[in-house]
Amino acid sequence: MTFLTKVDRFFEISARNSNFAREIVGGVVTFMTMCYIVFVQPVILEKAGMDARAVFVATCVSSAFATLLMGLYAKYPIALAPAMGHNAFFTFVVCGTMRMSWQQALLANFIAGSIFVLLSFAGFRRAVMESVPESLKHAIAVGIGLFIALIGFQFGGIVVPSPATGVSLGEVTKPAVLVTVFGLAVMIVLSVKRVPGALLVGIVAATVLAALLDLIKYEGVVEMPPSIAPTFAKLFTVEKFDIFSWSVLSVVFIFLFLDLFDTVGTLIGVGEQGGFIKDGRMPRAERALFSDACGTVFGTIMGTSTITSYIESASGVMAGARTGLASIVTAVLFIAALFFSPLVRLVGADVGGLHPMVAGALIMVGVMMCKSIGKINWEEFAEAIPAFLTMVVIPFTYSITDGIAAGFISYTAIRFVTRRLNRKDAVVAVLAVLFVLYYMKVRYVGAGA
Repeated sequence: MTFLTKVDRFFEISARNSNFAREIVGGVVTFMTMCYIVFVQPVILEKAGMDARAVFVATCVSSAFATLLMGLYAKYPIALAPAMGHNAFFTFVVCGTMRMSWQQALLANFIAGSIFVLLSFAGFRRAVMESVPESLKHAIAVGIGLFIALIGFQFGGIVVPSPATGVSLGEVTKPAVLVTVFGLAVMIVLSVKRVPGALLVGIVAATVLAALLDLIKYEGVVEMPPSIAPTFAKLFTVEKFDIFSWSVLSVVFIFLFLDLFDTVGTLIGVGEQGGFIKDGRMPRAERALFSDACGTVFGTIMGTSTITSYIESASGVMAGARTGLASIVTAVLFIAALFFSPLVRLVGADVGGLHPMVAGALIMVGVMMCKSIGKINWEEFAEAIPAFLTMVVIPFTYSITDGIAAGFISYTAIRFVTRRLNRKDAVVAVLAVLFVLYYMKVRYVGAGA
């Protein structure tokens, strides 16, 4: 038996109607659409007083570790990295408003991650995933698709902020926007023709055009990574930390809550798109959740905030990825980013506040994820209304967690009022109550508790 045959059998590549080329391309595409985090994360955590260069290393290493674990243990093409939104809560609320040191914030994040590991062993998170009604599962997938598309439109400058209407159409003749449109057009044409790797080709095409328009600068290929010493294991140096104080418990609870529902939402969204969910269940879900939890624990030790499953993984799935091999490819690229950061910066470059090279890929992912909308029963209002609220709240609030909350709370309320609440809805009902409590605590913590 050859090595490639062993790899094929281990990841079940042929059994899942995939091949090595699709898995490699999918892994590369996933990395390309999420590599911005290795540069965004240091900028945000630096505002909490952390060493930006050390955070860069911690981000790459932690993302690689968690993604590798997901690929080898759960065998899904889902990549992990520090969560956007969580890093802002870490910096601006925990370290800013509440005045915790970044070492204390990392310790609170570590405790939340450790609780996650225990909940994964207990099967709690899998139970949550499997208890979500089918209509809400489809709605979550659609909502995340709209969310990703919105991010893509913003990254590409097609949608911009407006003081009058909130958002409006950007300057479509702006060079960076033209790069977005060009990359997107290439992806659309190749996707319609069903050319493998359409998203990757589109990203490369957009990058070439950006270079020709002198929007990005070649900065070399190789660069030695900086030291991780300023952040490594610094959470264990904390002397004053009252775990039983209300403020610390609140922070741990919110870190826990955010990670739980961001992860569940992402797994459902990517699972729906990739066809991984069968009869309402996702095989090896507990392994995926365990990988996610371990990522957070490992990440806080390295020196970065919550590691979670990335919805951008849907871009790799769209490119053909169906197995954990794609995650291995993405993990390797995270490690390579430590040494080839100039090239990574080139593709994920900030062009006047935009990221036009990867914007088109995110928009295309949004298109594909919206196919689940046809699986929702729109004739039954008790199902349709919570589904609708889930779909629109996710992109409107820029939060997967808030969208799931809207769906859970409205679903429970409608079934309670119409006296249709039963034992099957118990988990969703309990979580709906916890969501209400969560928002009350967020308001309290945000007020400077």
